Amino acid sequence: MPEQADRPLSHARARRLTSATALAGGLAAVVVAADPAAAEQAASGAAAPTVRCAVTDARLAELSGLVVVGEQMLALNDGGDQVAVFGLDGTCAVADVQTAPVDPYDPEDLAVGVDGTVWVADIGDNNSDRATVALHVLRPDGTASLHRLTYPDGAHDAEALLMAPDGSPYVVTKEVLGASGVYRPAGALVDGGTVPLERVGSVNVTLTGTPGGPVGRAGQLMITGGAVAADGSALALRTYTDAYVWPLEGSDVAGALAADPVRLPLPESPQGEAISFAADSRGLVIASEGLPSEVTVVPLPSAAVPATTAPPPGEPLPTFADLTRSDRSPFPAALIAASVATLVVWLGGRLRRRP
Repeated sequence: MPEQADRPLSHARARRLTSATALAGGLAAVVVAADPAAAEQAASGAAAPTVRCAVTDARLAELSGLVVVGEQMLALNDGGDQVAVFGLDGTCAVADVQTAPVDPYDPEDLAVGVDGTVWVADIGDNNSDRATVALHVLRPDGTASLHRLTYPDGAHDAEALLMAPDGSPYVVTKEVLGASGVYRPAGALVDGGTVPLERVGSVNVTLTGTPGGPVGRAGQLMITGGAVAADGSALALRTYTDAYVWPLEGSDVAGALAADPVRLPLPESPQGEAISFAADSRGLVIASEGLPSEVTVVPLPSAAVPATTAPPPGEPLPTFADLTRSDRSPFPAALIAASVATLVVWLGGRLRRRP
């Protein structure tokens, strides 16, 4: 029988958005960020979003997490009786599934560590009544771990996971009024054990006027997903309607989020929660719950792309060898190389076994 993370198997998984909907009408009086102009930078100079493919598999009707790995993608559904990560091919078709014998409570986001491990953030809590949240770790060799976490200030609903290049996971809460907390484990994670979280920062977003999402204007304020670029150059958070991008130095996620982001209005979607950086880290890849779910590539404007990651026009993108040259720190370069190699081998092997 699968191990239970935080609830009995019979627990209902129905989405509960009533509390957000009830507050949506009164958001005009929300206190916004101190410098809203910085968050209002338009994506001028960036190419228009393009649809890469559409997810139609019924197992991903509530697509909540997405990570691009080369030409392939890993996807997470919000629900199910076991932890499951779906491998998608270039047409968005499910090519394989990696599972763990754990019944999750409310899985919401997905990340890939530098060592090739896949992290499932079981952090949703619409009623804010969970005693613990959980991170499930799936390894390329088929083994898995379960790490439980507790907040220092009471239960929170959350849907965003940021995996720093040094392997530290950060949880960003989903707040109806736009003031989200940023948390990380206060100590080393323990397989099967519980570790406290510590609050290390906050993210404040404001009303933007961008349409989309299931809860009206409230959707412009609620963080629904997160991602860190594979080359470690940037991180992103999204709401139902917009994406916010920050440059990242080293693994200082809290420091990065304290700065002003670049905002990108996203194409309207019914319930946009999934976000990833593109394989070259120069664009965002997004998707929504509901079928069919278009997987859309949103190019980053030049202001959001660090100069070190954007070659001059006409020059090819950096090669694998470029990423490991001596002008990068040898330790991060080795981690990037190991991560890419492990994931490519893992995905390639599993896709070749597709029935």
